[in-house]
Amino acid sequence: MTRGTAARSPGAGWLDAAAVHRLERRLDAALRRARATGAPALASITARIDAGLDPTAAAVASRRTGEPWFCLEQPDRDGSALAAIGCARVLEARGGDRFGVVGRSWSEVAASTLADDVDGPPGSGLVAVGGFAFADDGGGSARWEGFAPASMVVPEVSLARRGDRVSLTVNVEVAPDDTEEDLRGRVAARLGEMRVPELPLLDPAPAGAYRVLSPMPPAHFEEAVARAIERIRAGELEKIVLARDVEVRAPLDHDVGAVLGLLREEFPSCYVFAVGRGDATFLAASPELLVRREGQRASTVALAGSIRRSADPAIDDHLGEQLLRSDKDREENAIVMRRIARALRPHAVWVTAAPEPSLVRVANIQHLGTPMRAQLAAPLSAIELAGLLHPTPAVGGEPWAAAERLIPALEGLDRGWYAGPVGWTDATGDGEFCVALRCALLRGRLAHLYAGGGIVRDSDPPSELAETEVKLGALLPVLAG
Repeated sequence: MTRGTAARSPGAGWLDAAAVHRLERRLDAALRRARATGAPALASITARIDAGLDPTAAAVASRRTGEPWFCLEQPDRDGSALAAIGCARVLEARGGDRFGVVGRSWSEVAASTLADDVDGPPGSGLVAVGGFAFADDGGGSARWEGFAPASMVVPEVSLARRGDRVSLTVNVEVAPDDTEEDLRGRVAARLGEMRVPELPLLDPAPAGAYRVLSPMPPAHFEEAVARAIERIRAGELEKIVLARDVEVRAPLDHDVGAVLGLLREEFPSCYVFAVGRGDATFLAASPELLVRREGQRASTVALAGSIRRSADPAIDDHLGEQLLRSDKDREENAIVMRRIARALRPHAVWVTAAPEPSLVRVANIQHLGTPMRAQLAAPLSAIELAGLLHPTPAVGGEPWAAAERLIPALEGLDRGWYAGPVGWTDATGDGEFCVALRCALLRGRLAHLYAGGGIVRDSDPPSELAETEVKLGALLPVLAG
């Protein structure tokens, strides 16, 4: 929060008198701690607010230019949403231990913050939000500027919703040389800028032309798939996931709020998210949960195997049955399920999976999904669990040691945050991370879209290319007019 704002009530119409009083006492305690230790202290308060508020719309309308922001929602799950703006603390790392470094840093922040005991929807209270690149040092290319290999942010303001419950959390970084007047003014300025309009509508007929380009020709992807199949049949690995990207050049800057509004309307069962860094936004409508941690229970889904949808219900059902009977797709799904189980068993009392995969249907594609749960034997946090499971064979390969070397060599692109974990964690270690699929990186008029497919022994290069086209179809119509 910017310093030097004139003193006024820090509630700014968002906090009732009791919450304002609690905030003032918390700021005073944080200021005394900062002066005693000579180091910044973090103060946090949470309050229940108007149940009709749309967290994502508030974040889109209230974010300051260039500051970090975040939203993640799953409309079909009782309106579950978490949105955040600003940065009170940033936790970043790179390299093989990036999940561990960020997880330990977050534990220290959570333990030292002066915060409320929270009883609200998931994501209420002190949280860290953000994500991780696919690779340990991913996102080094110019297009991914601002997106560190591991980047979680403690926001200045966050809004959490589930059903008819909405909470607002305010976090304030307090330095030893701050004053009470300065702190009150900064909170008042931040909350005073909060807006709650509806998300804008996408312009149905924008002026100018869109251009869709493939940095690599489609034939390059087919050749990469063919080479991967050769490696699999030679016994080097069981499965590898290969991705491709396309660019959309728009006549005007992409409207992030309008894109999010359309995605959550078209894909209500998916994880619709946006992560803002600088002048860029990474957004998606992802069908895949990496992990959800609720106390000692961890939940995930082995998601692998895909086929298109049809507007004709009879044909759609036939396609679904075809997917359920496909040996190639069931093998993909089983590979993912076995890896997840192997990763969780050393840390769990038990791990269980549904006896058969079922259909996971979204607007333009259907997948095979096998729900999995584990009872944790030790208190692993959501970030630790994400690091334990990432990357699953649904986005990487099996065995991973072999696939890790081949993926960049065959793809010829920097995945950045594509196929990485995106999500949040709270002060107790609970949280959830989805896998960044059906996604795009937006920067001004340029959008980079990503899609991939799992390659196994019986894969067919033209069919795999066609599958990426179906997956690109989630965002391409939205971003290409």
